[in-house]
Amino acid sequence: MRKNSVKNIRINEEVLRELSNIIRGEIKDPRIHPMTSVVAVNVAPDLKTCKAYISVLGDEEARNDTLKGLKSAEGYIRRMLAKNINLRNTPEITFVMDQSIEYGVNMSKKIAEVTKDLPPVEDESEDEFD
Repeated sequence: MRKNSVKNIRINEEVLRELSNIIRGEIKDPRIHPMTSVVAVNVAPDLKTCKAYISVLGDEEARNDTLKGLKSAEGYIRRMLAKNINLRNTPEITFVMDQSIEYGVNMSKKIAEVTKDLPPVEDESEDEFD
């Protein structure tokens, strides 16, 4: 199975959906922040390993605690994943902190800060049709 085959894309989507449901509804660990979301999942073509990219809305301490809680619950999560998804092999899950959302918000703030002193630009395309 190729890495970007249709089957691999469908498996990634299904694992992402199930991981989100398990983290949101099944795990009772107080270290896991309630605003934790699974951003992306990459399952290897041989279905042996899986990288789950996690985003946490909170400070650095909340992120670290959530990552520790997810790593300690990895066996339970894998068992629930095997129960909910019928795959030949249930992949070993590696949780990776994804900071792309935070990076995007930070860049938007910086762009707004730089452009706040610039005069507004009038849109010339509206004048052509009047």
